[in-house]
Amino acid sequence: MKGSRDGTRKDQVSKSSSVSSLPLILDIEDFKGDFSFDALFGNLVNELLPSFQEEEADSSEGHGNIGMNDVLPNGNLRIPSDASKSAQGPLFPEVDALLSLFKDSCRELVDLQQQINGRLYNLKKEVSVQDSKHRKTLAELEKGVDGLFDSFARLDSRISSVGQTAAKIGDHLQSADAQRETASQTIELIKYLMEFNSSPGDLMELSPLFSDDSRVAEAASIAQKLRSFAEEDIGRQGIAVPSVVENATASRGLEVAVANLQDYCNELENRLLSRFDAASQRRELSTMSECAKILSQFNRGTSAMQHYVATRPMFIDVEVMNSDTRLVLGDQGSQISPSNVARGLSSLYKEITDTVRKEAATIMAVFPSPNDVMAILVQRVLEQRVTALLDKLLVKPSLVNLPPMEEGGLLLYLRMLAVAYEKTQELARDLRAVGCGDLDVEGLTESLFLAHKDEYPEHEQASLRQLYQAKMEEMRAESQQLSESSGTIGRSRGASVASSHQQISVTVVTEFVRWNEEAISRCTLFSSQPTTLATNVKAVFTCLLDQVSQYITEGLERARDSLNEAAVLRERFMLGTSVSRRVAAAAASAAEAAAAAGESSFRSFMVAVQRCASSVAIVQQYFANSISRLLLPVDGAHASSCEEMATAMSSAETAAYKGLQKCIETVMAEVERLLSAEQKATDYRLPDDGIAPDHRPTNACTRVVAYLSRVLEAAFTALEGLNKQAFLTELGNHLHKGLLNHWQKFTFNPSGGLRLKRDITEYGEFVRSFNAPTVDEKFELLGIMANVFIVAPESLSSLFEGTPSIRKDAQRFIQLREDYKTAKLASRLSSLWPSS
Repeated sequence: MKGSRDGTRKDQVSKSSSVSSLPLILDIEDFKGDFSFDALFGNLVNELLPSFQEEEADSSEGHGNIGMNDVLPNGNLRIPSDASKSAQGPLFPEVDALLSLFKDSCRELVDLQQQINGRLYNLKKEVSVQDSKHRKTLAELEKGVDGLFDSFARLDSRISSVGQTAAKIGDHLQSADAQRETASQTIELIKYLMEFNSSPGDLMELSPLFSDDSRVAEAASIAQKLRSFAEEDIGRQGIAVPSVVENATASRGLEVAVANLQDYCNELENRLLSRFDAASQRRELSTMSECAKILSQFNRGTSAMQHYVATRPMFIDVEVMNSDTRLVLGDQGSQISPSNVARGLSSLYKEITDTVRKEAATIMAVFPSPNDVMAILVQRVLEQRVTALLDKLLVKPSLVNLPPMEEGGLLLYLRMLAVAYEKTQELARDLRAVGCGDLDVEGLTESLFLAHKDEYPEHEQASLRQLYQAKMEEMRAESQQLSESSGTIGRSRGASVASSHQQISVTVVTEFVRWNEEAISRCTLFSSQPTTLATNVKAVFTCLLDQVSQYITEGLERARDSLNEAAVLRERFMLGTSVSRRVAAAAASAAEAAAAAGESSFRSFMVAVQRCASSVAIVQQYFANSISRLLLPVDGAHASSCEEMATAMSSAETAAYKGLQKCIETVMAEVERLLSAEQKATDYRLPDDGIAPDHRPTNACTRVVAYLSRVLEAAFTALEGLNKQAFLTELGNHLHKGLLNHWQKFTFNPSGGLRLKRDITEYGEFVRSFNAPTVDEKFELLGIMANVFIVAPESLSSLFEGTPSIRKDAQRFIQLREDYKTAKLASRLSSLWPSS
């Protein structure tokens, strides 16, 4: 509110309530801005409330001073008499004035509301009018804008049309200028063409342009244009370019110009090449670059590129070629080795790479097409420098007349080829890294070795065969030398020593495998395609199979020959019974020697079998680790190689089987000899003198078991698995049969039967080490049959009730009883076993 009204209201408030009829003036301005009802209400009543507030403060102070004595025992306050009196009067004496003030304020507020409503109505009416005007104005503006847009569109279309017209005019002007320029150049070219067409071979009357060294580039460009134009024109007319002799009588046509232009271009090109060479000698790269740029207009600069490459010292200096040969091959007449050649090639190829790298820096600075020059340079390096060296290093040998092993044989050639190929491939990769343009440097390198790779598989197989033959000749020579040196110790002893020296050697087989591994590594190096590699690997591995098969088969056969020789010695000293004692003693001594030879041959053959098995295992392991994976790319190659391996080893298996049969014969022959020499008739017909029987095995049994234990140690060591079981079973069966035949020669009494049973027990305990159930069973049955010599005649019928299968053999044993005839056992047995 305004100050005047505030003062008036203060005066009114200070008066009595009767003054409430005076007007209370409120202003609209009081309600504008941040309006607060509390502030408005405070401004209205603050003038009337201070006295009431003072009274309220005093009464509150009085209430606050109430002491403890004023509190009754029941907790209520004791009200003084004065307070009770004052409580009967009015508590808010200004209420009438405030009520009057509030009524006046309400009336004023209603009036103010009506005024504001009136103003709002007028404002709404005015806004509606202005809005109508605004909408009308906007509609008119939209119509104007649409027209303006249409004008802009027409203007843009016009500008575009004018621009296109201007562009066409510009194109025409540019075309016209180009045509004018072309016409001007054509006139100039025609003038120069007329100069070249003046007379054949006459280049003296040409414009200064063609003789000015400072304008060589321009002259070269114009000469090439004139030459192209003249040749094209002649080609259109179908006129062949006449020779120089024909030019002398030819009409003044463009053919004369072509001939003169050719001569001029040749002369200019030679002049530029001379200048290029001179600048090259002085290492003036800027001049060289300028000449190379001009020369690039002649056949794309091919002559300049080739000329630059051809004049490099590495291609024209003979001493460079000789130095290459000495570095790789050494001095003339010296023995070369793959390791020395590898070192020499590494050094030479590094030098070549460094030289090419230096030349590359010059080429990049000089020639406008450096990649083309690098391609020519690298190609020349490979085709000239490298090829010349390889021709001296690799001389492909003939497969008919192989180089002798004293000079390294085919193996030296193959090793040289592998070293050269590998090092040259490394050179190709290094040259590719330096840069060789679009040249297929790897393909070019491969082409250098095509003549050698075409027959490589045949050379590899021939080399393996040559190595095998050389190894066999070496071993035969050593064996022969050893045999001759041992001639003083006797023929049989010397043969035994020589045979021992020719035993199968696992070291030799390992050497065969090492040769094959080296050959396979070369196959991998030379065969880029997996199928080609698989084919070559299969052929090389087949060579190994043939070598190992032949070597171990011949070794087994040699060992078997020793067994045969021992058998011949045994048969030679087998004598009848009607000989003198001296002859018999000599024969026995010789038989002992033959037996010793047989035992030695037996051991040698077992060693051969053991080494044969080890050799086969080495080959199988080599196939599994190194060969099988290389054969997979070709269908059926792996299975075919496995079949070939089985076929190759079958000959060795056959030789081993025959030899093992001969071993059994050798052992059984010695067993029979020992039994014949050591077994006495009294061993099984002991006298019935009341002395306690001897429970020890007979001397013959002891000797046989000792011999078998000693000689079969080699078999237990050499044989494994099923081979061991089959051999021992066969030997056990032969031993069983041999003992049966041996005992048929003797007569047995009960004490002798006990002695026989002790021998059978000894034999049975020994053969149990064979782990052959069938053999164990046979010897157990022998123990049962030995009872026929022990029991009384009347007990024979019940002896074989549980084992009727051995009655036939038992009958033969019964016939060997001492009392067979006296006890009339023949008739008794026929009545007991009529079916037998």
